[in-house]
Amino acid sequence: MKVSDGDSVTIAYTGRLDDGTVFDTSDEGVAREAGLHEDNPERTYKPLDVKVGSERVIPGIEEVLVGMEVGEKKTITVPPERAYGEHTTDRVASYDRGAFEEMIDGRELTEGFEVETTDGLPGRVVDIGPEEVTVDFNHELAGEQLTFDIEVLDIE
Repeated sequence: MKVSDGDSVTIAYTGRLDDGTVFDTSDEGVAREAGLHEDNPERTYKPLDVKVGSERVIPGIEEVLVGMEVGEKKTITVPPERAYGEHTTDRVASYDRGAFEEMIDGRELTEGFEVETTDGLPGRVVDIGPEEVTVDFNHELAGEQLTFDIEVLDIE
């Protein structure tokens, strides 16, 4: 049976950046080797369930799944426009530092501090100046070409 639109597919995967750095995986052993487990010790590494056509994974992965069979493995390269998009300056915003510090209610303001807009858009503080704070709302993998090793484990 080949994967088609609407199927529920279980996949094992490992995602890497161009320099070979593993940024995500379903394999706990790979996560430990790459140091991912240290950053998120509570995470459970397990295969991913994907409903093809639901747009819950990046388009570059969803597209390649169609036509694959159980046990089939592929290594794919996904350009930014089929992953998390290009990094754009219109998704970077500056805020008055005093107002921003009031908004975070006494928590320590540091570069990398994660915030979320009232609409649920996540961002990271990328610069703290004396008068303003700059927040990047681009996905952390925006602008990156990604390589994935994928194996189809099950199709329903």
